[in-house]
Amino acid sequence: MLFAAGTIRPHLGVLERERAFPESGTSIPGNLYMKSNRQRGFSLLEMMITVAIGLTLGSITFMAMMPMFNRNHVDLAYDTTLMVLRNTRHLAITQSHQYYVNFNPGGFPAGTIQVTYQPPAVGGGALPPIQQVATYRLPTDVSFSVMAGFPASTPDGFGTGVTAIDFGQGLGAGSLNYVCFMPDGSSRDTLGNYNSGVIYLARTADPNAYNSRSVSVWGATGRVRGWRLYQQAGVPKWVQQ
Repeated sequence: MLFAAGTIRPHLGVLERERAFPESGTSIPGNLYMKSNRQRGFSLLEMMITVAIGLTLGSITFMAMMPMFNRNHVDLAYDTTLMVLRNTRHLAITQSHQYYVNFNPGGFPAGTIQVTYQPPAVGGGALPPIQQVATYRLPTDVSFSVMAGFPASTPDGFGTGVTAIDFGQGLGAGSLNYVCFMPDGSSRDTLGNYNSGVIYLARTADPNAYNSRSVSVWGATGRVRGWRLYQQAGVPKWVQQ
């Protein structure tokens, strides 16, 4: 077949490719089979730069979140203390028995809260030995402690803010480290006197005293309140939660 000069034969390339793949009968554009002369990957230098950037960002994020982690530890210690006091008071009321909450009891690590139970006397005899119910531990970096900067105006007006575990207010017997909840819900000492007081929780390695918390107990009713230290008009103040 003759073609005029300058005439374009677009079907000729298709026929040639069909001859190259006679079995398939399918025409495939030739540019799909063009391969790059260079297959490029990551160099060692590029990988090291990427890892260094990732480590730097991770370090910055960790340092930025450390204050939040520390504050969360104090909040966990506060929540635990508040829960133990309120739950123990509820047990005393519902079971009509005496339950003790002891802070830093002898023979236990610092930061321990111990709950004990006084079984009733049988047949008018002597009281049986006190039995342990449960123990709780604060996070290792949090303790029952006071910090510089605590105001003299204390939660519920108990104590002077210089004693970490300050129960036994108004009893003249010094600072007690326990409260005893009675079946009527009140908090008393071992002699039956109303036992009011406050306990402070802080992370002593934290320079910010405003992360500190406290819990107070009112002896006559056994009411348990939680407090947080805030700055108001430039002055630290315990605010009820």
